[in-house]
Amino acid sequence: MSSILQTARTQVLAEGRGLDRDQLVEILQLPDEDVPALLELAHEVRMAWCGPEVEVEGIVSLKTGGCPEDCHFCSQSGLFQSPVRSVWLDIPELVESAKQTAKTGASEFCIVAAVRGPDRKLMDQVREGIKAIQAEVDINIALSLGMLTQEQVDEFVEMGVHRYNHNLEAAKSYFPQVVTTHSYEERWETCQMVREAGMELCCGGLIGMGETLEQRAELAAELAALDPHEVPLNFLNPRPGTPFGDQEVMSSADALRAIGAFRLAMPRTILRYAGGRELTLGDLGTRDGLLGGINAVIVGNYLTTLGRDADEDLNLLTELGMPIRELSKTL
Repeated sequence: MSSILQTARTQVLAEGRGLDRDQLVEILQLPDEDVPALLELAHEVRMAWCGPEVEVEGIVSLKTGGCPEDCHFCSQSGLFQSPVRSVWLDIPELVESAKQTAKTGASEFCIVAAVRGPDRKLMDQVREGIKAIQAEVDINIALSLGMLTQEQVDEFVEMGVHRYNHNLEAAKSYFPQVVTTHSYEERWETCQMVREAGMELCCGGLIGMGETLEQRAELAAELAALDPHEVPLNFLNPRPGTPFGDQEVMSSADALRAIGAFRLAMPRTILRYAGGRELTLGDLGTRDGLLGGINAVIVGNYLTTLGRDADEDLNLLTELGMPIRELSKTL
């Protein structure tokens, strides 16, 4: 066994201490023949420190497209010649989406809007939507509405929001190559306010955007320092018309190395499959990741790209003997 895997077995599996940035670089540099051993260890870590349950979540876009920010991977930016145009979802559609999500067994329903941050109109619509969902659906509600003020954070707590998603997206050193209309520090500040207010923080990133292995390790270490409740791991799905539209899709082996590395960086964190896994990993890789540290999935479609059929993921979890986390255990 590789020496870094031996170190990880003691440090992470036995002691529960995540690997640091330099150690994570070693993990990401492991040769292909060591990837199965990495995934096996990551799965052991997940089982030891998180248990066998898998959290299932569905997401819906309340406002799609027309975003003023220039995140180079995102087809929802109004600054690029990409096919997504601004569309708003009404409240009955939102409630119906929550009902369909709950039918899959999901415990979390995330409402997303393509905005820099919520204005008063959006805050009021979200409040109305949350009330309507809570009246008809037994499910936790999460939000992803961009950067927040302290007043908005406090308002979401009062609304009963369970979890807030705000990804770092990329390592601090690579962030200016990904976004120029706001800063890494602004994103970090929102994440800190969410944690301090008592909501669960969902904060992850997107890999395969041209970052180095060192920067990929840097992102994992930064997330570990932030200590979110959940880390969604996205893989770049190059979208036509965006600055990253011509990027090559990262290899399955690199994606699996990253899954193992993120698990070894954060042994106790919910690590969620998010966008791009279908393209990057396919069916076999999806299975490998669930046996390599992943313990949460988004079922169904994403914001602007298609996901796997929800039944495929749910059947796979049953086949692997991984129970879905019940709603009562996420409160």
